Amino acid sequence: MTMIRETVVTTMSADGTPHVAPFGLIEAPGGWIIAPFHPSTTLDNLRAVPQAVANYTDDVRIFAGCLTGRRDWELRPSRLVVPKRLAATLAHAEMEVVSVQEDAMRPRFLCRIVHSEAHAPFAGFNRAQAAVIEACILVSRLSMLPREKVEQEIAYLEIAIGKTAGDPEREAWEWLMEAVRLHYAASSATATAGAQSPSHSLDAGSPSKSANAT
Repeated sequence: MTMIRETVVTTMSADGTPHVAPFGLIEAPGGWIIAPFHPSTTLDNLRAVPQAVANYTDDVRIFAGCLTGRRDWELRPSRLVVPKRLAATLAHAEMEVVSVQEDAMRPRFLCRIVHSEAHAPFAGFNRAQAAVIEACILVSRLSMLPREKVEQEIAYLEIAIGKTAGDPEREAWEWLMEAVRLHYAASSATATAGAQSPSHSLDAGSPSKSANAT
C-alpha cells in the first residue's frame, strides 16, 4: 500500500491569490502526488502555477478551519516557489509539478521537492489531534456516508477528545461538530419540504455526485 500523509497544501492562482487546503499527499519517489478533485481551486491553481507547498503542521485547527469556512491563516514567503507556506507549520516542503496524469475525476500531479525546511520541533503524538483529522475526513464526506456510520465514528473519536485534547483540539472539534449539526439540519429541512410539496414527476436519473472543492 502507498503511504498517504495528511498535510495542508498551499497553492497560488494566476492572479496571486493564495489557497490553503488540507490534502492527503500520496508518497512518490523524490516527492509527492497531489490528486485534487475536479472541479476544485487547488486543481485550477496547479494548472495556472504548477508549484505547491506541503505544510507539515500539528495545529489541527487549520485542517478543521479549512473545512468549515475558515481559510484566513497567516502565510509567509517560500524560498524557491511562488506559493507561500503556513506560518504555523513545523516544517514545509516546496514542490514543482513535473508531470500530470489526467483523469476526469482526480488528475494526479507528480511533484518533486525542490526545498525543505524545519521551523519547530515535533512535540510528540496526541490522540485528540488524530481524532480531529479523522473527523475532518468524515465531515468532507457527509453527503456520501450514511448518517449512522458518521455518528458511530464521531462517538468513538469523541473519547480521545474528552481524554487528551488541549484547547486548540477542542476548538477544532467544535467547529467540525457544528458543521455536522448544520449539515443534518439542512438535510432534515429539505426532506420535510419535499414531503410537503406535491410531486409531479419521477426523476429516474443517476444519484448526484459530490465533489471535493479544495
